[in-house]
Amino acid sequence: MKKNSRIAARRGSEVAGFTLLEALIAVALMGLLLATLATVTAQWMPAWKAGFDRVQRADLLGLGVDRIAADLAAAEYVSNGGANARLLFDGTSSTVTFVRSAIGPNATAGLEIVRLSETDDERGRVLVRTRVPFVPVTAADLDSGELEFTNPIVLVRQPFHVSFAFAGRDRIWQETWHDVAQLPNAVRVTVRNAEKDQILPVSTATLLNVNAPAECAGSAASTGTACGGRTNGGAIPNGPGTTQPGTTQPGPAPPPQ
Repeated sequence: MKKNSRIAARRGSEVAGFTLLEALIAVALMGLLLATLATVTAQWMPAWKAGFDRVQRADLLGLGVDRIAADLAAAEYVSNGGANARLLFDGTSSTVTFVRSAIGPNATAGLEIVRLSETDDERGRVLVRTRVPFVPVTAADLDSGELEFTNPIVLVRQPFHVSFAFAGRDRIWQETWHDVAQLPNAVRVTVRNAEKDQILPVSTATLLNVNAPAECAGSAASTGTACGGRTNGGAIPNGPGTTQPGTTQPGPAPPPQ
């Protein structure tokens, strides 16, 4: 009886646990597992980050091109008045200045002069949207930079490069639009990847909602030379189903949107 009591007491006093060897083996296995996980992560993370950056860059580019197209489509037919009035629309392959209705959370009702132009910042070449409240200006003011454009918003960053082309009722694309009595019927926005020197599918062309004075809306006036001989509307130049001037062959389709 006493012997059994001593054995039971001895067993109850023993504490269960791991030996030193078992603990060392567990630590070694944990280290091996962490090293394997770190190696896999180091190989996977750069590819994931590069893919995420490409998707984010494509989304931002799409938003920027949509903003450009919406601004150009909303251009208004406005001049400074007078017999030799100049239409407030000036376009080159890299810069477009025009008048549109004011938009934005802090904008007041009325018109504003918008400029889409390429410039340089700390990250390289960018396309910036700036604006200034509309005031009657002269051609000299536009050319000399008297207007102080503010609220710069970057729409397109490197490596993407945006160029513009303009077409009137003759449906011929040209790189400049100066001193013309009408707004262009359409503006083409070409987006090029400067690194690969290729045109991207996000490139588009947009019709302007208004391209002549209000008096040209009448059927009789719309055939006059001051109104371009037609009212606004029609297909985008060289779009599907259209023909180039002087030919019977359909023009090339515009870049897909």
